Amino acid sequence: MSTTKGYVSFVLHAHLPFIHHPESEDYLEEQWLYEAISETYIPLLTNFEMLVNEGVNFRITMSLTPPLMCMLDNKLLQQRYIKYLKQHIELAEKEIERTSYDERLNSLAKYYFDRYSKDLIIFKEKYNCNLIQGFKHFQDIGVLEIITCGATHRILSNPIYY
Repeated sequence: MSTTKGYVSFVLHAHLPFIHHPESEDYLEEQWLYEAISETYIPLLTNFEMLVNEGVNFRITMSLTPPLMCMLDNKLLQQRYIKYLKQHIELAEKEIERTSYDERLNSLAKYYFDRYSKDLIIFKEKYNCNLIQGFKHFQDIGVLEIITCGATHRILSNPIYY
């Protein structure tokens, strides 16, 4: 029986297809970006900060693809994300009032109100609408290694046969 020690690396892969429609504010595909920011990127940054503050010695490798970086850096998409959050906060406020008769539903509405309100503060005040700088901070302090990949997965994964 061998006692050789092995290693495993998990790499977080952050990618979205390029979705940007400057001609209209109402494209469903842009919702993917806003949902990813609220459900993935802000929670990652928040948890990285929590681990650092608790003195946890961790190292994470994460890819940030060119399409995602381009969208996160886009000023119009940043403003639309703020609008998205404000609309969800307003809806949650209305749901808090509407569901006051049902403790379960009301508590869910309050959860979303709090969550989107915190996302707005984190996005605007903590990261100044620039999540890329947030990830860079954790790279600069040595807990995150940012890697990239090709702009499209098709080119990397599907060889062309002649």
